[in-house]
Amino acid sequence: MTRQEKSQVIEELTGQLADNANIYLADISGLNAGSTSDLRRACFKAGVKLAVVKNTLLEKAMEASEKEFGELPTVLKGNTSVMYSEAGNAPAKVIKAFRKKSEKPLLKGAFIEEAVYIGDDQLDMLVDIKSKEELIGEIVTLLQSPAKNVISALKSSGGTIAGIIKTLSEKEG
Repeated sequence: MTRQEKSQVIEELTGQLADNANIYLADISGLNAGSTSDLRRACFKAGVKLAVVKNTLLEKAMEASEKEFGELPTVLKGNTSVMYSEAGNAPAKVIKAFRKKSEKPLLKGAFIEEAVYIGDDQLDMLVDIKSKEELIGEIVTLLQSPAKNVISALKSSGGTIAGIIKTLSEKEG
């Protein structure tokens, strides 16, 4: 690979790092061609982009990026694949589901919405991370439920009050 090709790859990687808020680094070494194809299919179905990268080029792209990757460059050893996704937990779910059939991929680390996670032991926690949209949905639901309770209470007691007033007015007459 020429110096110009390397700088072009670093530039592309830097752009992808800038465009994605959720970045996972995984080790898929040891997977045969069929398993790798299955993993790529699973990623595609989950809306996850998977790319195998050279560690040195990815490290230079991380340095060139405006994001603060903290300890993440320290996991760039051996075989590294990058997974990008819109949802913070999508790659973790793909990895966990795929590991029911295989030992790999192993999670090396992740960068999710400004937070850095290092090590395969973080996988279960990352599966449970909620996306921004899921959190907003939960908040909206929580905010709506008290209002719905108040409205239904007013409607039901309003009917009762109206009934009581009508009954009282009929008794007076």
